[in-house]
Amino acid sequence: MASSTATGSTAANWSCLATAEPDLAATVEARFGAYTHHVLATLRRDGSPRTTGLEVRFLDGELWLGMMPGSVKALDLRRDPRFALQANPGEGTGMGGGDVRIGGRAIEVEDSAPLARYVKEVEPPEPFHLFRTELTEVVRTYVEDDAYLVVQVWQPGQPLRTVKRT
Repeated sequence: MASSTATGSTAANWSCLATAEPDLAATVEARFGAYTHHVLATLRRDGSPRTTGLEVRFLDGELWLGMMPGSVKALDLRRDPRFALQANPGEGTGMGGGDVRIGGRAIEVEDSAPLARYVKEVEPPEPFHLFRTELTEVVRTYVEDDAYLVVQVWQPGQPLRTVKRT
């Protein structure tokens, strides 16, 4: 599901990435699946960044963000839905699978059907806030052959861009 925003940029749900670039999507999901907690960046009321820990889920072709009721990150997203999400890099410097980041907008879910499916699958403590994501960018950075820094950038409606640096 791709959509266009008021600024003209395009956003897409997780299944759009999985269809367009299945290898990248699988790598990103594996990277997020390697650890439970990741880092979410939101915007405070004054526009400055706020980073907090977060668990994510990939279900039904969507990337979901679940949060405790009244959490500041949920309040931030209600006010300004833009976010950046960084996969937990893990211990040491290995970064198996590379560094992955996702940018987009978080849309709070209030419809009972997707909420019920999420509760059935995840069994989160209730009550909670649930946001589905609209992706504007997915970036993977990794080292290839101990010689190249490779940056892959996917944006909805664009071909995957790959840049190699020495």
